[in-house]
Amino acid sequence: MKKAIFTLAIGDNPMYQAAILSFQHYADKVGADLIISDSLHYPINIQDPKFNASAAWTEKLRIGELQQQYDRVLYVDADVLITPHARNVFELYPDLETAYWFDEGVIQERAEDVAMICETLGQVNWAKNNNRPVYYNAGIILTSRQCELFKKTKLEDLQKVCNVITHYDQSYFNYTLHRHKIKHSSFDKAFNRMDMFGQEGYLDADFIHYAGKGYAKNNRRRDIQFLKDFAQLYTGIISEEDIKRLKAQAWQQYLNKIYKKYPLPNFLLKVLCERNVPH
Repeated sequence: MKKAIFTLAIGDNPMYQAAILSFQHYADKVGADLIISDSLHYPINIQDPKFNASAAWTEKLRIGELQQQYDRVLYVDADVLITPHARNVFELYPDLETAYWFDEGVIQERAEDVAMICETLGQVNWAKNNNRPVYYNAGIILTSRQCELFKKTKLEDLQKVCNVITHYDQSYFNYTLHRHKIKHSSFDKAFNRMDMFGQEGYLDADFIHYAGKGYAKNNRRRDIQFLKDFAQLYTGIISEEDIKRLKAQAWQQYLNKIYKKYPLPNFLLKVLCERNVPH
């Protein structure tokens, strides 16, 4: 069975580079090809969106193209760290007609998101779990050639919703799942471990998702935290030189943000950061 791990990573962000190293390690372990999109292929017009929206989110449509070449495709956001002890997700979730991803609706109330997409594209019979809408996080998705989800998604539909709803790609993929009654199931949270579950034991998870502020005090520190965790988990597996280089790049990028934000001498800001920001 031919398997692929797919991600989108544009630019030289050190967090993305570290994530890709973890993806490659995992791909080698589970016998998959690693596919990286470093540019956008699905043009969309984001203009005065009502909510935060990115043209990059449409790149997940490439999953459908990859399904023509691969039996199974695992999509992973570039702000995910796959741990070296991660279990084989392809073996643990084997049904080829099912779309597997994590139902964040069990933690986050997503009724408003569901209402928005249904008002825009039409009402559907939406599944519930414990009286809450089933609403999957699109940061990690496992599909197979037999699964219809990305055969039904369309760029023109994303264009209709991108400027008027929140989480436009995620909500649309969830909507498509229910509209076409495609088989779906949730991962265990260990395969999409987000900070909504708290910080205790998160490094024990299989896939750690650094969405939002990602286990850091704020979003500016997210990349620093990612590289700190990456170094802890991959020391002895990834070369020490690569780890030091990526940590140094992340630290310098963080300092550059701080220098722009605060009207103090750079040398003083650097000292304060070195004393107060875990890295």
